[in-house]
Amino acid sequence: MGIDLLGRAMRTGAVICAAWLFTLGTALAMPPIQHWQTANGARVYYVPAPELPMLDIRVVFAAGSARDADLPGLASMTNHLLDKGAAGLTANDLAARLEGLGAQLGSGALRDMAWVSLRSLSAAARLEPAMEVLLQVLGQPDFNAGDFVRERERTLVSLREDEQSPSTIAEYRFYRAVFGDHPYATRPVGDVASLQRMTPGDIRAFYEKYYVAGNAVIAIVGDADRKAAERLAQQVAAALRDGEAAPAVPVVAPLGEASEERVFHPSKQTHVRMGAPGMRRGDPDYFPLYVGNHILGGGGLVSRLNEEIREKRGLSYSVYSYFSPMAQDGPYVFGLQTRNDQLDEALEVMRDTLKTFHEEGPTEEELVAARKNITGGFALRVDSNSKIVEYLAMIGFYGLPLDYLETFNTRVEAVTREQIRAAFRRRVPVGNMATMIVGGEK
Repeated sequence: MGIDLLGRAMRTGAVICAAWLFTLGTALAMPPIQHWQTANGARVYYVPAPELPMLDIRVVFAAGSARDADLPGLASMTNHLLDKGAAGLTANDLAARLEGLGAQLGSGALRDMAWVSLRSLSAAARLEPAMEVLLQVLGQPDFNAGDFVRERERTLVSLREDEQSPSTIAEYRFYRAVFGDHPYATRPVGDVASLQRMTPGDIRAFYEKYYVAGNAVIAIVGDADRKAAERLAQQVAAALRDGEAAPAVPVVAPLGEASEERVFHPSKQTHVRMGAPGMRRGDPDYFPLYVGNHILGGGGLVSRLNEEIREKRGLSYSVYSYFSPMAQDGPYVFGLQTRNDQLDEALEVMRDTLKTFHEEGPTEEELVAARKNITGGFALRVDSNSKIVEYLAMIGFYGLPLDYLETFNTRVEAVTREQIRAAFRRRVPVGNMATMIVGGEK
């Protein structure tokens, strides 16, 4: 019954979202983001959305794999174990309570951040017991030895399976080539050696250091007025120890020289990753680089890379590029997969296409099309409370302006060809990239 009610609310929400999205122009038609801080230091970001009887809460911590130190995978394992047992309840107990309420709990960990989220109907009879589960998971995780051993073994099996995937191998080796000794270089899930050294005590220590109010951002979107949102935020903050904000992630150094590594893998397709450190969240060059990359390789079937490599030459079914901005410069990634015998040609065309774009920038026609594509599709990226709460958490976590969503399309429209060309020439080291190639013949 609970799940049916939540599903019905979500379907109703789709109709309401379609109606108000029709009114979107260059600015986002949503209430302004409200922001405050709890007494013990948690930062709160809130947007009311009373149209639906639903509420989304997302609690984010600076507790990603960049904090793993000498135990890669520690952040991921800590986050994964939160809902495997809390306040003496098993994972099945917690799941059964949420299912009976029609509520959904989520969690995850990346390189910068880790989070726990709750989606619930807003009626007190459902929200209050759902909040109780969230508070138990956040504030009273058990970290049982049995749960730890089971999840560690599951992760070790997953790592062994990953070694059969050329795409996965290319991805994690690429990060190592780009970031070297920086914390971003390690795989968020860890490696066999670190997981075998890890103990429940390591998990508990990581949790007590980073899952604290002073290191938390709380995002709330949905059917709650300001007083109710303040009450919910205070409940979350009170469930956590006070603590302090995590120190800043170290600055990422540029690559000293170009590199290329080829790893044999018995597959008919060769997987390529090429790139370098790119940009960070809030970067002053963010919008010129973002729009420029949309033209070059981020626009899917209408990008230059797709036109040159797939359409004209049939060298790859999938070719792309993207920036992955983080607290410090995340990677700028170029990727493709191609038949083994076409590798050298595909790689040459990808590099030549980048070089030409780097030197000349986009055409006016490409820029106009990219602006329309990005701004026209932006409404779909914020067409639900669950998407908006993710944006709120990102805005809070990275300290972006509160009008980030409202002004996004306006700032895209303001990007010029000259800005794109200058930003790419200044920030994209064409002759100084790391290339990782996995597959092919021995």
